[in-house]
Amino acid sequence: MPPAPDPLALRCENLHRYLGGGEGRVHVLRGVSFAARRGEVCAIVGPSGCGKSTLLYQLGLLDRPDDGQIWINGEQMSGADDGLRTAARSRHVGFVFQFHFLLLEFTALENVMLPMRKLGRLAPAAMEARATELLTAVGLGDKVRRAAAHLSGGEQQRVAVARALANEPSAILADEPTGNLDAKNSDLVFELLTSLARRNGQAVVMVTHNPEMAARCDAVRPMRDGQFIP
Repeated sequence: MPPAPDPLALRCENLHRYLGGGEGRVHVLRGVSFAARRGEVCAIVGPSGCGKSTLLYQLGLLDRPDDGQIWINGEQMSGADDGLRTAARSRHVGFVFQFHFLLLEFTALENVMLPMRKLGRLAPAAMEARATELLTAVGLGDKVRRAAAHLSGGEQQRVAVARALANEPSAILADEPTGNLDAKNSDLVFELLTSLARRNGQAVVMVTHNPEMAARCDAVRPMRDGQFIP
């Protein structure tokens, strides 16, 4: 039997990140340690500029720390080369951003299939079947062939949720995923994202300024000045 997956989808220890240079150099992350457990939803909250999004980009291997260690699915990534980091990101991390970043001329189905094509793990028919299943799960089963440009803002973000889940990642990283939506669509997207991830045993790490949404998560980690605070 294969070994059981690490219960921690991702974690980091003592992350430091500086931005800028000279007199304008800013210590954005100041020795941050964090862990995300499968099947749980964690909200990271705090004022603008406190380091929340910077931490998310570090955890998702979109940026490198100046110091500290990162593990994804039990694999140490901080010293890995760009090829290994890109492969790990494709396999283990799904992203949902405030702006959906869909290819508007592509259909909903094609947008969800993009990460699967990049990973190259499934045959074309299997990719299409999985994308259709995910779009059905987010309530868009009747719009799989519709161009993203012809979907509403709420529908586009639901496609982004399906796309984030496409490769069955260990962790979903969401940066203000409902920031551009009205209350009804915000609630729908939050419920879809968290319920699907919990069902599949994935960790969700969500940056949000919405206190009501944060209160519905399993854990809330406040940040200030580049550090977690009690």
